[in-house]
Amino acid sequence: MNSAGVSQRWRRPAVAFLAAMFTVCLLPAAALGGSNDYFSFPPEPAPWSYGNVIINTMSPDAKPVTFSHWVHRIRYTCRVCHFELNFSFTKGGTGMTMEGIVEGKYCGVCHNGTAAFGPENCNRCHDGGKGPSKEEFDKLTRDFPKAGHGNHIDWTEAVRHRLIKPVHFLHDRPPRGFPTRNLVLQAEWSGVPPAIFPHTIHRFWLDCNNCHPDPFNIKKKGTPGSNMMAYLNGKFCGVCHGKVSFPLQDCRRCHVTMQ
Repeated sequence: MNSAGVSQRWRRPAVAFLAAMFTVCLLPAAALGGSNDYFSFPPEPAPWSYGNVIINTMSPDAKPVTFSHWVHRIRYTCRVCHFELNFSFTKGGTGMTMEGIVEGKYCGVCHNGTAAFGPENCNRCHDGGKGPSKEEFDKLTRDFPKAGHGNHIDWTEAVRHRLIKPVHFLHDRPPRGFPTRNLVLQAEWSGVPPAIFPHTIHRFWLDCNNCHPDPFNIKKKGTPGSNMMAYLNGKFCGVCHGKVSFPLQDCRRCHVTMQ
């Protein structure tokens, strides 16, 4: 074989190898939120407004209400509102009314003038969508463990260090001790390490019924359609992550071995 044939013989595998390596490098960049052919992450709001929900359906004559998740997260776990009080994860899905709140339903379970300020303090909630200020946020979270996205607070570490002690139940005490194992979720893209789902951390904040049987069916191995694009569209993990829990930009919180 002549030298040209030898050169051609080795050139093709080399080109294929370089192309494969380029693909492997590109895919983690996609997971890290870079602009590419797959997707890009949505912009993040300011840390003190991350997770705010604006409610403007209470009364046509009243200013919109701002519900700050971080203010309530200091005092209560997600389970209290999204399980015991049956608040929907979908905005507008609860059917809350001012009459119901005054009667002690919905927010009125706590906002009754005893556990928390009562509904007669209208401007405390009806602030026109303003929400808590940066100064309030900085004052209350100054000593909390930091994170890179969302509220820029690692809430679980704040609990572990006993900086906050959020109430986990009002009436219905949840069972303890099951499950505790981590799930290893293989990534769809070559070069992206598996995601680790820790049951223990999620069971602290939530109730099993918040995730099972919908959106995650425990009777079947795997959940069809559960992928990053679905999460970005607010499905599966995206029901919380990207809205209230840390956003998907914080890749290494799940893909813990990502370089």
